[in-house]
Amino acid sequence: MRDTILAVVIGLNVLCGVLTFFMPEMGNFILLSISTGFTLLALFDAFVQKKHSLMRAFPIVARLRWVFEEEREKIQQYFIEDDLNGTPINREKRSIVYQRSKKEIETIPFGTQHDVYRKGYEFVKHSLFPTDHHHIAGERVLIGSDKCSQKYNASIINISAMSFGSLSKNAIMALNQGAKLGDFAHNTGEGGISPYHLQGGDLIFQVGTGYFGAGETKNGKRVFNDEIFKKNAIKPEVKMIEIKFSQGAKPGHGGILPAKKNTEEIAKIRSVEPFTRVDSPPRHSSFSNFKEMIAFIQKVRDLSDGKPVGVKFCVGNTDEIESMIKEFADSNNYPDFIAVDGGEGGTGSAPLEFTNYIGTPLIEGLVFVNKTLKKYGLRDQIKIIASGKAVDAFDVVKYLALGADVIGMARSFMLSLGCIQARECNLDTCPVGVATQDEDLVEALVVKYKNERVKNYHQKTVAAVKEMIAAIGKESISNVEAKNIFRRDKSEKIASLDEIYYN
Repeated sequence: MRDTILAVVIGLNVLCGVLTFFMPEMGNFILLSISTGFTLLALFDAFVQKKHSLMRAFPIVARLRWVFEEEREKIQQYFIEDDLNGTPINREKRSIVYQRSKKEIETIPFGTQHDVYRKGYEFVKHSLFPTDHHHIAGERVLIGSDKCSQKYNASIINISAMSFGSLSKNAIMALNQGAKLGDFAHNTGEGGISPYHLQGGDLIFQVGTGYFGAGETKNGKRVFNDEIFKKNAIKPEVKMIEIKFSQGAKPGHGGILPAKKNTEEIAKIRSVEPFTRVDSPPRHSSFSNFKEMIAFIQKVRDLSDGKPVGVKFCVGNTDEIESMIKEFADSNNYPDFIAVDGGEGGTGSAPLEFTNYIGTPLIEGLVFVNKTLKKYGLRDQIKIIASGKAVDAFDVVKYLALGADVIGMARSFMLSLGCIQARECNLDTCPVGVATQDEDLVEALVVKYKNERVKNYHQKTVAAVKEMIAAIGKESISNVEAKNIFRRDKSEKIASLDEIYYN
């Protein structure tokens, strides 16, 4: 095959040379130049380079493999996947985000494409006497236990944690401005508070294991610093503090900021060396047991002048989680909220094994935390924020029915900014300027248009939640229960989520 390819390429080159000799028009010179280039490339592939065996065996032709591989995700999206089989978020769900963000038609014709008889199909049983969705209550939830002096009245849907560094400055500005326009909260992610977060929108200041924006490096170790934290925590934009233990995409690992995305500006905000890969530690250095953790929570609460403080984790060892909640009850001191992330959660960069095989999926984690808080009498004090690939109103209603008070969304808000699920977040090549620090690509995202889309998506999704709650026959979003959602199992039996998870 190699000899055949070389013979064809060289033969074409000779033919172009003959044409140019006898008919020296400009077009023939161009053809000769191109064919000569291909000939030299073919000879290089076949005899000079020794890294790629495929290119030695199939010079030039093998390079097409890399072209198609580079564009594989886009080819799948545009030509192969249908509305329901795309991953991690299928086209149907991506489309509803785009439509709501742009205020385009969001109805669908001709009936559902879902197989309503397949195992795992979920649905809501509606009432013959639906309520008026214009008057549904419960779209805001007051977060703050009896240990908190500055309670926060949160929307049921907020932007989940995404750092400046993982996302571009324009993406962060658009998200925060959208949060301001829509009156909901924006989680900073563990990368700290940047100027781009301070656009007037409410902030949930996340404190991760790297203590970016809340600490410093001492003797090569990231440590919490009271003064640095307090300076950020008392900002009027900051409404809540979230202490991050782990996230669903890489639980037990710690965050990863690729070196290409760690610009001088980001490094300054995080107090790290620029253009180096930044790995957050897998655990906090400020505490090593539950008693110390509770003391740290109280310290953070005091330093922030009594703002709600919560902990975020993906459920892992359930004995540990129960021991932690028991310690909350025994010490009569506890966080104001628990953010439960699911193993299906997204990220800009994570090891494959952690993304695919570590961490409890959201539903099981959410149910366990809800049950355990009730068991120890803390459910009225501690609110639950659920985060795990929620996109449409059914996702929101299901998680609320299973015990969540508030929903955090990350990838869906990225889609509202124009994300096309290119899955290049870790390469710094995001083609729409959402998850990159490349200035040329970042400029493609125009903040003054995208902030409106963020607001629209939030507003229309909350409205869709109200319509679903009204169809069930409820007066308030807070009244939805697990017994209102149903699932078909492998024996074709239909059971409520209450029967499946709570009985």
